[in-house]
Amino acid sequence: MIYICIPAHNEGRSIGVLLWKIRKVMLKFNRAYEVLVLDDSSSDDTAEVVERYRNVLPVDVLREDWQVGYSRAVERLLRETLVRSSYPRRDAAVVLQGDCTESPEHIVPLVKALEGGADIVAGTIVENGRTASRQVRLARWMAPRLLGRAHSAAPVSDPLCGFRAYRLVVLKKALRELGDVLSFTSDGWATNLELLAITAPHARRIAESPLSLRHDLRQRPSRFRMARTLQDLLKVRRAKW
Repeated sequence: MIYICIPAHNEGRSIGVLLWKIRKVMLKFNRAYEVLVLDDSSSDDTAEVVERYRNVLPVDVLREDWQVGYSRAVERLLRETLVRSSYPRRDAAVVLQGDCTESPEHIVPLVKALEGGADIVAGTIVENGRTASRQVRLARWMAPRLLGRAHSAAPVSDPLCGFRAYRLVVLKKALRELGDVLSFTSDGWATNLELLAITAPHARRIAESPLSLRHDLRQRPSRFRMARTLQDLLKVRRAKW
C-alpha cells in the first residue's frame, strides 16, 4: 500500500486539481494506494473540496482544529500511516505538498526505487529558475553554507527537499528508538532535514530521484519567508550538530 500524505492549509483552489492528477497517475501506475490529507485548520473550503473526491479515489481527511504547522502535520500523517498499515516492511508513505508545486508524476520513480530495495527515496530538486522566486533560489544557495556539517553529513544531496518516500518499517523503528516522540526543532525546510536525520540510521539503502518544481502552478501567495527559514536551519544546526 502506498500512502500519499498531503499536509494542507488553505489549499482549496489547488487541492482538487492535485487529487485528480494523483488519480490519473496512480490508475496508470496500477498500485494500491490511499491519499491522506491533513487539513491544518484551513479557513477556506479545503476539506470540502477533498470530500467531493471520495467517490472517485481512496482519500481521507484528517483535521486539526488549531493550526499546527508543517512539522506537526507531517508527523501526524506519518503516524497515521503506521496505524493503518498491516505490512510496514512492504508499505510506503510519500509526502507531497498540497499546492501543486510538486507533480504526482514523480511518485512513480520514488516508489519504483523502493521496490528496487531502497528504504528511503529522497527527491532532489532540479530548480526551475523561471518559476522559483529569487528569495527561494538565494535561500537554497545559502542553506548548505549555513548548515555546514549538518548538510555535508546528510546521506542525500538535497536534504531540505520534503518530497520523499519512506518504507514504513523505517518510521516504525525510528519512533521506537525515540520512545514514540518526534521532537522537531523548527518547521519547513528544517523539518525535512531533521526527519532525514531521524530515519536515515534505520534505512539499509537510501536512493535519490530528481524532480522539478512548478512554483507557477501555485494558486495562492507563497508562504516562504527567507529570514525565518534560515533562522530555523541555523537553530537545527546549533541544536543537533
